[in-house]
Amino acid sequence: MAGEVVVLDTWISMFGMRVRIALAEKGIKYEYKEQDLSNKSDLLLKMNPVHKKIPVLIHNGKPVCESLIIVQYIDEVWRDRSPLLPSDPYQRAQARFWADFVDKKVYDVSRRVWGTKGEEQEAAKEEFFETFKILEGELGDKPYFGGGSFGFVDLALITFYSWFYAYETFGKFSIEGKCPKIISWAKRYLQRESVAKTLPAQKKVYEFLVEKRKSLGLE
Repeated sequence: MAGEVVVLDTWISMFGMRVRIALAEKGIKYEYKEQDLSNKSDLLLKMNPVHKKIPVLIHNGKPVCESLIIVQYIDEVWRDRSPLLPSDPYQRAQARFWADFVDKKVYDVSRRVWGTKGEEQEAAKEEFFETFKILEGELGDKPYFGGGSFGFVDLALITFYSWFYAYETFGKFSIEGKCPKIISWAKRYLQRESVAKTLPAQKKVYEFLVEKRKSLGLE
């Protein structure tokens, strides 16, 4: 069942980090192939001809695309270890809902915090905290979004943590000051080896985004 596993990704992608953490949680060995998105490889274009994006999981020569779909695939193929999705259909549906919320809402507002300035950024900052307050409400007093153990929603969100320093620096705010539950949750999750070894240093992400902002004429 294991077979050959290859991951096409780039180091800074919060979406690709999800795939790598999921594989680490399952104890699956894989070949990592770093991709240059400014000069996309023939392999990437062949394996994801529709969107031409990373991450892509190649399992026994067959590609699976889109990070949340890949994580679900990993969970289904290697279902005998470290389950990521609940077995109960309702709980599984809820997990998928909140992971989709992270994918769409959190990503969109976070991108606008670091990728804009002026009034547009101020509006994004307000929406950023509204979004994370919603997530804090869903987390409640649970240690993880899935309850007593880490799961699908935690995995979807934790990779944004490596970008938090950049959001705070560009936005001139403190996430912990307004959303302390999220930071406590993240620090708890960072104790997991799979996460600690996958997430890049926050300063490294920040430096990358400084150059990105310059290229966008924001600096």
